Amino acid sequence: MTRMTGWSRRLVLATAVALGLGSATAWAGPPKTIEPGKLTVGFNGDMPMTSWKDGQLVGTDGALLAVMAKNLGLEVKPQQMEWSALIQATKQGKVDIMLGSMGWTKERTQVMLLTDPIYYFGTFLLQPKSTKYSTFEDIKGRSVGTVTGFTLVPELKSVPGIAAAKLYDTSDGVMRDILAGRLDMAVLDPGLVQYALVQHPEWELHQVALKPEPDRFPIMSTKYYSIMGIYKEEKELHDALNGEIAKAWANCDNVKTMAAYGLNDPDWFTPPTKDYRIGVDRPEGWKAPSSPAGCFPKS
Repeated sequence: MTRMTGWSRRLVLATAVALGLGSATAWAGPPKTIEPGKLTVGFNGDMPMTSWKDGQLVGTDGALLAVMAKNLGLEVKPQQMEWSALIQATKQGKVDIMLGSMGWTKERTQVMLLTDPIYYFGTFLLQPKSTKYSTFEDIKGRSVGTVTGFTLVPELKSVPGIAAAKLYDTSDGVMRDILAGRLDMAVLDPGLVQYALVQHPEWELHQVALKPEPDRFPIMSTKYYSIMGIYKEEKELHDALNGEIAKAWANCDNVKTMAAYGLNDPDWFTPPTKDYRIGVDRPEGWKAPSSPAGCFPKS
């Protein structure tokens, strides 16, 4: 699931080249990083969000960051590790930035700087096509798998009557146990799941949107800002990347990168109805970005 097929490799490379044609940055020089002139990037290699291929960072999140780094005059230095280790590495300043369908949370604002969003996502339940679990009540009496370090873990464990909340080091491990029947359902990055299911229809799996109950389960009922986490001492890098993110939204670059993996539904680029970052790590008047209508082909 973390390996790309030949066609997807060619598509990723073509997308990266196309996005790399953007205008050069207006910054006088590269922003300050751990290693001058280099951007140490932490990622876990889950596709379609991030991977390292032929000497470059690829994926929906990865290819976009690679272009931004180039515009800022920074050379990408990859550091691949498990998700839980990525969080610690970013907190400790061992990497400049971490990414890969990373959801914004208030808790993360305490330990790192969080960029503006590059897209948005909600919570889905991965399961066999023979079932259609879609509510918190459906979780009762059943085993649910997810990845250690995901923001929803404490809340998932608190769902009344859940038979087991099983934690794994990687998404691959969760997928294997779903396929083997050792899990009833799983909560993973929806982009990763959609990408895998398109490639493997023989798995007979699908993902169903979890019906929100924000009063009881605010985290799992949230539509997330998908962001990047930056070492807290690197405010200049944070601001520079936010400038690049604004350009990506305006030029539809994030839409193009996502579309390369079949993730072209406008909902990925539609913000939550309420900007819940305001008053936490964004000021009054801040507005979550959305894509211009021209980013999407007319039906």
